[in-house]
Amino acid sequence: MARTRRYVALTPAGGSIRLRAARGFIGSPALIEHPGRPRAHVYALFGYAVIAVIFTWPLVPQIGTHLTGSPAGDTGVYVWNQWVFRHEVLQHGHLPYFTEKIFSLSGRANLSLHNYTAFQDLVALPLMGQLGVVATFNVVYLLMTLLTGYATFLLARQVTGRGLESWLAGLLFAWSPVLATRGGGHFSLVAAAPLAVFLLVLLRATAHQRLRDALALGATVWWAASTDAYYAVYCVVIAALIMLAQVLTIQRRPRDARLRAVPWTLDVLLFCVAGLVFSMVISGGWQFTILGRVTSMRSLYTPVLALTLLAVARVACAYRPTVLRVDRASVLQFLRLGTATVVVAAALLSPVLYAFGLRVADGRWDRDRVFWRSSPEGVDLAAFVLPNPNHPLAPDAPREWLTSRADAYLENVASLTFVALATVFVAWRTGWRIPRLWGGMAVAFGMLALGPFLHVAGVDTHVPGPWAFLRYVPIIGLARTPARFSIVLMLAVAVLFAGALCWLGRRWPQYRTRLVVTAGILLVFELLPAPRTLYSAAIPRIYDHIAAATDDEMRVLELPIGVRDGTSSVGNFTARSQFFQTTHRKRLIGGYLSRVSRRRVSDVRRDPMLDALIWLSEGRDLDPARWRSLVEAGPSFVERSRIAFVVIDRARTSKAIREFAIRAYNLQHIESDGTFELYRPAVAPAGS
Repeated sequence: MARTRRYVALTPAGGSIRLRAARGFIGSPALIEHPGRPRAHVYALFGYAVIAVIFTWPLVPQIGTHLTGSPAGDTGVYVWNQWVFRHEVLQHGHLPYFTEKIFSLSGRANLSLHNYTAFQDLVALPLMGQLGVVATFNVVYLLMTLLTGYATFLLARQVTGRGLESWLAGLLFAWSPVLATRGGGHFSLVAAAPLAVFLLVLLRATAHQRLRDALALGATVWWAASTDAYYAVYCVVIAALIMLAQVLTIQRRPRDARLRAVPWTLDVLLFCVAGLVFSMVISGGWQFTILGRVTSMRSLYTPVLALTLLAVARVACAYRPTVLRVDRASVLQFLRLGTATVVVAAALLSPVLYAFGLRVADGRWDRDRVFWRSSPEGVDLAAFVLPNPNHPLAPDAPREWLTSRADAYLENVASLTFVALATVFVAWRTGWRIPRLWGGMAVAFGMLALGPFLHVAGVDTHVPGPWAFLRYVPIIGLARTPARFSIVLMLAVAVLFAGALCWLGRRWPQYRTRLVVTAGILLVFELLPAPRTLYSAAIPRIYDHIAAATDDEMRVLELPIGVRDGTSSVGNFTARSQFFQTTHRKRLIGGYLSRVSRRRVSDVRRDPMLDALIWLSEGRDLDPARWRSLVEAGPSFVERSRIAFVVIDRARTSKAIREFAIRAYNLQHIESDGTFELYRPAVAPAGS
């Protein structure tokens, strides 16, 4: 007989709390309290370590010389994160959320809204001195994938009570296509272990209502936020969904002849609006005149919104929500534990909250306006059932299609894997009841991942999803890229996969070993992304000259120059410049962060020389009068800015900006390496 732990839930019995079994809500068996033998955990970790090496091959033999993403993209900034964190903490003893290593002519950079990966930076802190920058980054990357698998294993094992099936759940999530793809650029999202641990601790806190679980929950929120800010938002959404499920039940409404007019009316309205939408699709819309004013009706967004709301209302009228009665003691207990969670999370996050407070006080927090039709797209519905595009045998067509969509390849991969879907389907067809928690979480986050408007095989259906409305909600709206909700969907699918596999093993116990081994072999084959494409982490030798300079207060001007963040760019700055900075360690004038305030851009462009360099970096020309005046001001700009070296990338620099820099700063050529040229101003700061 399956053992189930009973957990505290709000029920309508007498308006108080009573205990009820967790079988239907969480799974079967549910939340088994057994730490297991230590040897099982060692085996699990060792197995994930082997998988991490195989699935990133040939990274390990080249761990100090190559990366799984291009240093010119986001990967370069993630490597820089670990270096600058260590530099500020150990070299200067500063709070690591501020630095003068970038944007050095417009005040220190505030990193509170940057995707700083503080947890990974802390892990890298003791390793970098021994392993070097690149090797440390790769080791931390491998550790994060291993930790994600292990955390999912713990969660699935707590839910199912089975070790092998749970180990496969960890394998499925940690090396799922959605996370393996992020290992080519979005390294903060690869470290998804906090999501699994948060769910594990939240279920325990809901079951026992102990203070220690609330404190652990607060620490997990800090872990999630310091790994990737999106994960902190996801924790809030997960907690809200679970708490809502505890106090709200939805039951089918009994038939009532007196209420038949409501569904009939909705049916008529649905038919009329559907006819309007169909006629607009056929005709392309209309244009007509009302009271002398020309009015057009060509867009489908508003009619389809009305159609969707009517359809939701039509389905909802058949059900009746019931809010369960809660006694005063339960509310007080919830507030006490919730307060403890918030206090612990806020205390641990106090350094970044302090930096964020200064940012707000300085007027450097921009509240982006969210427009109804211009939000980033979510994943295409078809992406969920595509074969793993990272597999060496995968055809090129799916990858090319995913790359062609908005936000390119990294944001659009969401394959749920055929092995997982088939296992869940077979178990369901043989009598397995999908647990409401995990099934509901999969549906909820899957719908959020689809973005504000549903796309199917590249076609915009104009049908609004939950994200069309939730993106306006404070805190939740901070997760501005809805496609990343598919990560939580994948976690729920991994737990469902483990539960389905356990069901099949109990239904046919004589074949359990064969089922698990077969599922494991098929899963490893389907998930395999190796051999991985690797990118050279070699740094041009010209930067050795800069590194040899003794004055760390001097600056390096890299051309082209600019200010870039995750959604906008002025000039033409590349993350590769910050990656190179990990070697030469001198200050840069431009920069690239996840979020850069409009005031920062204004401060940089307020300097006429920097504004001209940005203008030229965008491929534009200066008028002759401005050219002459800036050339005359060149020597004074070099002197006050303490520019000791100028690096010009010929592959990305126009002839106009190259000639301007050489003339204005009286540059003397030192050395070239490939497309990179190193120059020194005629009058350079001492120590350069």
